[in-house]
Amino acid sequence: MPQDGSGSLIDWNLAVRAGKRFSPASPDVSRREADDAVDELYRATAQAADVVAELTHLHEPPVTAVTRVIDRPAWIETNAAGMRNVMAPVVERLTEDNPVGKVAERVGGRLTGIQVGVVLGFLSGKVLGQFEFFERAGGQLLLVAPNLVAVERQLKVDPHDFRLWVCLHEVTHRVQFTAVPWLRRHMLDEIDALSASIDTDPAEMRRRLSGAVGELVKVVRGQGNGAGVLAVLATPEQRAVLERVTAFMSLVEGHAEYVMNAVSPTVIPSQQVIENRFATRRRRGGNPLDRLLRRVLGMEAKTRQYIDGSAFVRTVVDRIGVDDFNAIWTSRETLPTRAEITDPELWIARVHA
Repeated sequence: MPQDGSGSLIDWNLAVRAGKRFSPASPDVSRREADDAVDELYRATAQAADVVAELTHLHEPPVTAVTRVIDRPAWIETNAAGMRNVMAPVVERLTEDNPVGKVAERVGGRLTGIQVGVVLGFLSGKVLGQFEFFERAGGQLLLVAPNLVAVERQLKVDPHDFRLWVCLHEVTHRVQFTAVPWLRRHMLDEIDALSASIDTDPAEMRRRLSGAVGELVKVVRGQGNGAGVLAVLATPEQRAVLERVTAFMSLVEGHAEYVMNAVSPTVIPSQQVIENRFATRRRRGGNPLDRLLRRVLGMEAKTRQYIDGSAFVRTVVDRIGVDDFNAIWTSRETLPTRAEITDPELWIARVHA
């Protein structure tokens, strides 16, 4: 693969350029407003670390992950680099001794680059924050300042409270992956399992692609199960991995959601107002095109991860307390299954029997 990212199955340079082109315009702010927002987000991240430690009882080692307050183009560049690292073994498997993959590599790199860029451009206007650990092994906490400003204006909430509220969520993710260091290896192993299970038989690839087209028609009609078009492309082996990944993501997202909404009113006085208005915004899902893209990308399922995961964490903590809940981070075997996410008593019975 050329080092510049072109000439491969995905033209990553073109993906970045397309992503920036399709990224929405940033909100109108003065230079001083922008500088103040950036400074406050850095301070809020530091403040959030103490609150997260108190609520989770997880002990974060000395922080090595960098915190970056960035704009949408920088978010696109960072995530394109991370995706390239993650997908390298997948691309290699698709093109290794596979005539279909080699043809796609020769003629399809630009097309797939544009497709990836469109997705990155769309998401760049949605993501408020992210703990990213695919580009840098130590991880980096990203806060997308234009999106935070846009949402706090749309919700008409207190900017200071809202920024700290979001930072609580993202710092919780940082604590999860640093206080429990095997989580990162777990995620990488699951990605490797997905890569190893790819069926490169041309006939089978065509069959699944046909099914994905059918699912796309359902999505456009407002049907489907919310898992997104890409889920249809999965083999039975990959679906088993995706079940585990879904349960894992429900846990880590729900845990962060639980923390940000369990914070004391003395820390965030308008927390309840923010939570209610943000939940209403999430249910509405934006304009019709926005809702369509969310369904295509499987982001409806992502919303359910927040809801189911938060309910799971809240139920377990209420039943057995934070310290016994933290047994969940002991090993891969103590992580909840997808069935246990929706029935927390099953997890309590299995792990604390």
